[in-house]
Amino acid sequence: MLITDIKEFKKKNNSDIFFDYDVKKFNWFNIGGKSKIFFKPKNLKELKDFLILYSNRAKIFILGMGSNVLFKDEIYDGVIIKLSKNFSSLSKLENDKIIAGSSCSQKQLSEFALQNGIGGFEFMFCIPGSVGGGIKMNSGCFGREFKDTLISLQCIDTSGILKIIPSNKIKFNYRNIEVDENLIFLSATFKGNLLDKSKINLLMHELAERKNNSQPSRIKTSGSTFKNPIEQTPIKVWRLIQDSVPKDINFGDACISDKHSNFFVNKNKASFEDMNALINFVQKSVKKKTGININLEIKIVE
Repeated sequence: MLITDIKEFKKKNNSDIFFDYDVKKFNWFNIGGKSKIFFKPKNLKELKDFLILYSNRAKIFILGMGSNVLFKDEIYDGVIIKLSKNFSSLSKLENDKIIAGSSCSQKQLSEFALQNGIGGFEFMFCIPGSVGGGIKMNSGCFGREFKDTLISLQCIDTSGILKIIPSNKIKFNYRNIEVDENLIFLSATFKGNLLDKSKINLLMHELAERKNNSQPSRIKTSGSTFKNPIEQTPIKVWRLIQDSVPKDINFGDACISDKHSNFFVNKNKASFEDMNALINFVQKSVKKKTGININLEIKIVE
């Protein structure tokens, strides 16, 4: 009945809805099977109407730029929603505030802030992924996180109800935030500080150089695999992995980057089972060697 309803919705609205859709090309690992339903809403009305029709009858996963997810090889038995470019607008609000659509990239937000002489967004220049994903994870690097700039979050729940959440109503943690899991982020309002463009530009490229010198690029990786275990030790997780796991370990085509031990890589045709086996091996090896439990930063889509 659900599929019939959605097919009628697709026909009526000429919607970008696909069935049994391959998700490999939508994530940086290039791993995964298919989604039973894949939906790219063109605008807010279409998204709202779809959610009302869908009525939480099956699972929903919101996919950003795919830079921090690992899909299983089986069919995702629900709908994956990927917001279109129409949800990526950027605009300045007052002198030092920016409204950013959740599907725009963090790098685009950082560059927009530079163009408008607004500092505080330089760290985002170094982070792959969407603004929505950055908020969801409270992404950060080089001493800054999303919590430092976020004013409010505009969203819609899976029943189609629009909401605005001020940042003081959000609990920010290391690499996650505590909000209702049924929320889909639409846009967010940020506040920076007025700063000379040359100083912003210099800092952005200094941070980018530091990142490029220490992290791999242009490979099939999903960025940092594990969170730093900040509640257990000040030692960075890459160091724990480097000291606990052989550098040349691999499971099928899943291996650890030579450049950064917390970056796991799909050398060619790694499966979910390959990557998951590597993840489990590293967790157990670090625990056995150091007694420290390390937790995933990437999201495994069940």
